[in-house]
Amino acid sequence: MTPLQLRIARFSIAVSLIVLAVKYGAYYVSHSSALLSDAIETILNVIAAIGTLGAVTIASHPADNNHPYGHGKAEYLWAVIEGTLVVLTAIGIFVIACYDLFHPNVLKEAFFGVLLNAAAGLVNLVWARIMISFGRKRHSQALISAGEHVQSDVWASLALVIGVSLIPLLHWLWLDPVLSMLVALNVLRTGFGMIGDSTKGLMDEAPDLELIKGVNNVIAQSGKGALEAHDLRMRKVGALYFVEFHLVVIDAMSITEAHDICDHIEAAIRNYLGKASIHIHVEPETVAKKEKLSGLKHRHVLTLS
Repeated sequence: MTPLQLRIARFSIAVSLIVLAVKYGAYYVSHSSALLSDAIETILNVIAAIGTLGAVTIASHPADNNHPYGHGKAEYLWAVIEGTLVVLTAIGIFVIACYDLFHPNVLKEAFFGVLLNAAAGLVNLVWARIMISFGRKRHSQALISAGEHVQSDVWASLALVIGVSLIPLLHWLWLDPVLSMLVALNVLRTGFGMIGDSTKGLMDEAPDLELIKGVNNVIAQSGKGALEAHDLRMRKVGALYFVEFHLVVIDAMSITEAHDICDHIEAAIRNYLGKASIHIHVEPETVAKKEKLSGLKHRHVLTLS
């Protein structure tokens, strides 16, 4: 983990605690069930911030004997756990809202509560964009998930600011628990989205087809001297790509010549992808593929000569 990543993860905890205090203050002065739901959801943000710090710390550890491929999947694992917590929180908020629908509360300082909630939402918006931007640059799934989680909270806060402001004007007490239900549905959507995105990483889902085609082109352009390449497979863990394929060379080629070609290809792939662990299986020309492999578009044959 870089010092900047560590500072972001730690600062995220402080921001979450400040926002939680402000949002609870908004509920305290207004007695709004909807604002209470927003504050409960923010408690999860604090837990998520602590978990994200732990996840990115573990993921930054280098490969060792027990984890020869590194610790990058710690981020995906935490993102799934965080998503599950989000879903459970959404269910809890919805249950409370259903109760309040039949036992509505009379709001007190509604506008002051709305003002506090709006201020907390603005802080969250700025911080969410910082985390998402940095997470995408560093390919950190934990930071991206945390940022998206906080950002979803911003849109819920905006809806609450508008909705709760209308309650004392229209005297619709039922609107408060209904808004709380909408918060729960938004949180539920976010939770399932986080679980789905992170599960792809845990299951080693192949990258986008366009990226795979790009790697194919890099191999074709940098593999001069070999006959063909086939059976390309790729996966990604955090910022690290894993690339493997078979490279066919002529039978008379020396090991040194084949090694030089492989080094040239690896350098070109890393220049294209960034961090990459590359495995090239060199084969003699007698095993060259005669036909394309049907059904697996990313494993087609590349003729290099």
